[in-house]
Amino acid sequence: MPEYLLPDVGEGLTEAEIVSWKVKVGDVIEINDIVVEIETAKSLVELPSPYAGEVSALLVAEGETVEVGTPIIRIGEPGAAAAEEPAAPAAPVADMVIDLSNPAASGGGEGESLVGRTKAERGPVRRPRKGSASPSTESAAATQMQVQGAFAPGGAQSQPVIESDEPAVPAQDARAAGAEQPEQPAQARSAGDVRVLAKPPVRKLAKDLGVDLATCAASGPHGTITRADVEQAASGAAAPTGSTTAAAPVAAFSAAPGERETREPVKGVRKMMASAMVGSAFSAPHVTEWVTIDATATVDLVARLKKRRELRDLKVSPLLVLAKAVLLAMRRTPEINSFWDEQSQEVVYKHYVNLGIAAATPRGLVVPNIKDAERLSLVELATALGELTATARDGKTQPAEMAGGTFTITNVGVFGVDAGTPIINPGESAILCFGAIKKQPWVVAGDDGSDKIAVRHVTTLALSFDHRHIDGEKGSRFLADVAGILEDPGSALLF
Repeated sequence: MPEYLLPDVGEGLTEAEIVSWKVKVGDVIEINDIVVEIETAKSLVELPSPYAGEVSALLVAEGETVEVGTPIIRIGEPGAAAAEEPAAPAAPVADMVIDLSNPAASGGGEGESLVGRTKAERGPVRRPRKGSASPSTESAAATQMQVQGAFAPGGAQSQPVIESDEPAVPAQDARAAGAEQPEQPAQARSAGDVRVLAKPPVRKLAKDLGVDLATCAASGPHGTITRADVEQAASGAAAPTGSTTAAAPVAAFSAAPGERETREPVKGVRKMMASAMVGSAFSAPHVTEWVTIDATATVDLVARLKKRRELRDLKVSPLLVLAKAVLLAMRRTPEINSFWDEQSQEVVYKHYVNLGIAAATPRGLVVPNIKDAERLSLVELATALGELTATARDGKTQPAEMAGGTFTITNVGVFGVDAGTPIINPGESAILCFGAIKKQPWVVAGDDGSDKIAVRHVTTLALSFDHRHIDGEKGSRFLADVAGILEDPGSALLF
């Protein structure tokens, strides 16, 4: 039986954590079916299977970290696992699936629908020809290479993984959704066979809060566990006392009675983030400059843009205006979008802008970037920002989406923070911190030219840059240009 070895999904990663299995023992799967979700040092990644057949064993438990090349799942020919387990009780009524989508399907063609037949009739169609492999070694190897190439820096998936809104359900023998299967006796089930119904975001929330989904009371449709069910279990006594499950930051403070401290393993995204920040802070000499501005005109512009037909269905915020201002200001100061190559002792000027947006997730800080952002219109930039933040919030950012960044914006204003001294993202030369926009008293010029105090929308920008090749004049000019556009968006026409 072939074993699926944990692949390197990009950038020479050496290990990964098994977050959740998408299949169970006895499931019949096809090539490219998603079988497991892993957490690497970069992000959460869903892995497709390079083999077709029946899952005979899950070789690594959820929550365990293993090295690349370790066997994680064993897949055999359909029916092999069933021959080793007690037969399920007969259920003739549930054994028949009605084909509502293709009632005329018949014959034994490879691509035909299998619904509308009994299991006995469908079985031979699922089995490979006698004496042939399922699938061929070449096919499995090609799929394995496709998995690695899809997540490589700059790579693109030919068939991107799309997260479904439907609750995750145990795989069925029939291809048609909704086919009822006979209930298996409790004694015939193994631990790997039992799987509760919950959407992927709910599963991630449960893991972050240290909640065992098996202990949650399901209140959703068809016995699905909802977010509210997980939160209720986290606030109550659903989780076993003294659990040794590694807790996320949210759950780290929920100590058992008498516990004075809690230890949380540093791994995955958080471990990579720590290593990258240390490497950047102690290799590039950071200089940080600050400017506090009146952003009232930007706030007014955002209000008007939200009413535009082109932007009505998109998220429009001051961050969008700031991102556009950054892209325009770089035209005058291209050094901001360059990189110091220590090995070759060269400054590499980038003629494209992969604009990174720092995003805080339950698993740590990630910085996905918008490729070739300088080519995008305001509407296209708003669309890209919305997709980027939604993907990061769901923990689905892929390594390729974080590779190749040239400049980063970190928005601490969403936390009500005025500003900070951000650390440059490795491989870049500058990072801009966007503080909270607050109403404050501000000195403005009256109609008669005299000064007066008025309530204005005020914010602070902080720019950190690599002082090896970006001197104070260049850093100051870039920051002043960005600030000028936020104070007067109409001045963008001058760039």
